[in-house]
Amino acid sequence: MRAPGFTTSFADLPATLPVFPLAGVLLLPGGRLPLNIFEPRYLAMLDDALASNRMIGMIQPSAGPEQAQEQVPQLAREQAGVPPLYPTGCAGRIVQFSETEDNRYLITLTGVTRFDITQEVASMRGYRRVVPDWTAYRSDIEPTGRAAIDRDRLLAALRGYFTQKGIKADWEVIERTDDVRLVTMLAMICPFDASEKQALLVAREIEERAGTMIALMEMAIHPTGGTDNARH
Repeated sequence: MRAPGFTTSFADLPATLPVFPLAGVLLLPGGRLPLNIFEPRYLAMLDDALASNRMIGMIQPSAGPEQAQEQVPQLAREQAGVPPLYPTGCAGRIVQFSETEDNRYLITLTGVTRFDITQEVASMRGYRRVVPDWTAYRSDIEPTGRAAIDRDRLLAALRGYFTQKGIKADWEVIERTDDVRLVTMLAMICPFDASEKQALLVAREIEERAGTMIALMEMAIHPTGGTDNARH
């Protein structure tokens, strides 16, 4: 168990949050994400985060202008060349940090909780910031009960998916991993596309995320229609 000083309570979540837009990268509550930071604006973001609450938001740029019209209002839309963002991301806490001799930061984030963007505010030192709404995701920090997923179906889909993608896995480790950690880990590391990763992010509960992931894997294995009982 971690000491209280290394946890984040719902009441202590920040009113503004620096965000790191990165396509195809998913952070989930409880997941661990290593990052290699080298752009000056994101080096500045890390400096500022380390000096305050050590939290940054991981979020994906949205697919294009048509989708952007459905997003929440953002200051960045008025700035040429700045891509719109998906409306939901995940805040992570910096839990590991090191500097390299060639001026990079190597960090690890642990996912804390998801957020919805209320609005985007003026950038600071080149990096983007948002006003997050944490309300819908209290259970990310204060989970209730245990997950009940169809583990046999998940593992069967995973074996077929990994075979199709040419991915090697340590199945002994996978078999020993508990349900919540397994679903979180697989959602983050599997090579789903950006919209699929976003669907996994916004799934309300771990059971819904597992069902979505099973459906994605089964459709990838059977692209002409999937299985009759694939869930969405």
